[in-house]
Amino acid sequence: MSSYATPPGGLPPQTQLTTNRARFTEAYAVLPRGTMTDIVTSALPHWEGTRLWVVARPMTGFAETFSQYVVEVAPGGGSDRPELERRAEAVLLVVGGALTLTLDGRVHELVAGGYAWLPPGAAWTLRNGGPEVATFHWVRKAYEAVDGIEVPEAFVTHESHVEAVEMPGTEGAWRTQRFVDPADVRHDMHVNIVTFEPGGAIPFPETHVMEHGLYVLEGKAVYLLNEDWVEVEAGDFMWLRAFCPQACYAGGPGRFRYLLYKDVNRHARLW
Repeated sequence: MSSYATPPGGLPPQTQLTTNRARFTEAYAVLPRGTMTDIVTSALPHWEGTRLWVVARPMTGFAETFSQYVVEVAPGGGSDRPELERRAEAVLLVVGGALTLTLDGRVHELVAGGYAWLPPGAAWTLRNGGPEVATFHWVRKAYEAVDGIEVPEAFVTHESHVEAVEMPGTEGAWRTQRFVDPADVRHDMHVNIVTFEPGGAIPFPETHVMEHGLYVLEGKAVYLLNEDWVEVEAGDFMWLRAFCPQACYAGGPGRFRYLLYKDVNRHARLW
């Protein structure tokens, strides 16, 4: 049974200590769940009954390819004009409540674990017709069109329908649910769910050109970020620029899962 962390909102009491795990460095940032309070939410044009936490946005000299929001939609809220950027592609992952996605005239009911990839220029709306607040992740990227390569078609699925593929030699301790075929060069970003069983690890410091956003959906672990081992838990967000070394050890007691963004399949831009 999957579980999905959501921001706590609210405000801490005046008696709470200020010191916590929040970090912003030249190589990475950590936004602990406790930083996602009411006073850092934002609103969007043409959205009703909605607030969001912006956990990543393009920043020159840091991570430049994507933005990521955690969005709360109240009953009756949503938008008929959700995206204003014609070049923007998107992934939506519902982590609480239920939402109605209307995509190119077709209606899809998304519950926790529901996933959609939306191409640039897609005609879509999103509404909460239920009695409870709904929460979803919204990952946005400017799609990099390539002459002779067609834009992929939209799709809607649920994480339970996507096989978790074990990494070689891990005997299932480290698995990845890939929502698009890694060999499909039409896609220029991957947004996957990564799972570690207790004791599972990334046993070497991955160091690569892809930027990352990692939102912890479940469990806890220690994560190597550049030169620092940082303890993270459900509801935390990690934001990594290109070439930031990273590794992981999931000590348990339960499994550790996160939503992972990375940019792929395109030439490096030359200015």
